[in-house]
Amino acid sequence: MLPPFIIEHIRQREERDRQRRESDSQPRLELPVAPLPARPLGAEIEEDDPNRGVVILDLLG
Repeated sequence: MLPPFIIEHIRQREERDRQRRESDSQPRLELPVAPLPARPLGAEIEEDDPNRGVVILDLLG
Protein backbone atom coordinates (compact mmCIF):
# COMPACT_ATOMS: atom_id res chain seq x y z
CA MET A 1 0.00 0.00 0.00
CA LEU A 2 1.18 3.53 -0.83
CA PRO A 3 1.68 6.19 1.83
CA PRO A 4 -1.23 8.68 2.12
CA PHE A 5 0.81 11.66 0.88
CA ILE A 6 1.63 9.82 -2.37
CA ILE A 7 -2.02 8.88 -2.87
CA GLU A 8 -3.01 12.53 -2.31
CA HIS A 9 -0.34 13.72 -4.77
CA ILE A 10 -1.61 11.31 -7.44
CA ARG A 11 -5.21 12.41 -6.81
CA GLN A 12 -4.27 16.09 -7.17
CA ARG A 13 -2.36 15.40 -10.38
CA GLU A 14 -5.33 13.51 -11.85
CA GLU A 15 -7.66 16.35 -10.86
CA ARG A 16 -5.41 18.96 -12.55
CA ASP A 17 -5.23 16.80 -15.69
CA ARG A 18 -9.02 16.39 -15.72
CA GLN A 19 -9.57 20.14 -15.35
CA ARG A 20 -7.06 20.83 -18.13
CA ARG A 21 -8.84 18.41 -20.47
CA GLU A 22 -12.25 19.90 -19.66
CA SER A 23 -11.04 23.47 -20.20
CA ASP A 24 -9.52 22.49 -23.56
CA SER A 25 -12.79 20.92 -24.70
CA GLN A 26 -14.91 23.97 -23.81
CA PRO A 27 -15.99 26.08 -26.79
CA ARG A 28 -14.45 29.53 -26.95
CA LEU A 29 -16.00 32.71 -28.22
CA GLU A 30 -13.70 35.01 -30.14
CA LEU A 31 -14.93 38.55 -30.70
CA PRO A 32 -13.65 40.60 -33.63
CA VAL A 33 -12.44 43.66 -31.72
CA ALA A 34 -10.29 46.34 -33.29
CA PRO A 35 -6.97 46.92 -31.52
CA LEU A 36 -6.67 50.01 -29.35
CA PRO A 37 -4.84 52.97 -30.90
CA ALA A 38 -1.29 53.51 -29.68
CA ARG A 39 -0.78 56.27 -27.12
CA PRO A 40 1.64 59.09 -27.89
CA LEU A 41 4.91 58.74 -25.98
CA GLY A 42 4.56 62.06 -24.11
CA ALA A 43 0.89 61.62 -23.18
CA GLU A 44 0.00 61.90 -19.53
CA ILE A 45 -1.78 59.01 -17.86
CA GLU A 46 -5.41 59.88 -17.26
CA GLU A 47 -6.94 58.91 -13.96
CA ASP A 48 -9.93 56.57 -14.00
CA ASP A 49 -13.34 58.13 -13.50
CA PRO A 50 -14.38 57.32 -9.91
CA ASN A 51 -18.04 57.21 -11.00
CA ARG A 52 -17.60 54.45 -13.51
CA GLY A 53 -19.77 51.37 -13.14
CA VAL A 54 -19.47 47.62 -13.39
CA VAL A 55 -21.52 45.39 -15.69
CA ILE A 56 -22.05 41.74 -14.80
CA LEU A 57 -23.38 39.39 -17.49
CA ASP A 58 -24.92 36.16 -16.22
CA LEU A 59 -24.70 33.78 -19.18
CA LEU A 60 -25.85 30.69 -17.32
CA GLY A 61 -29.19 31.77 -16.00
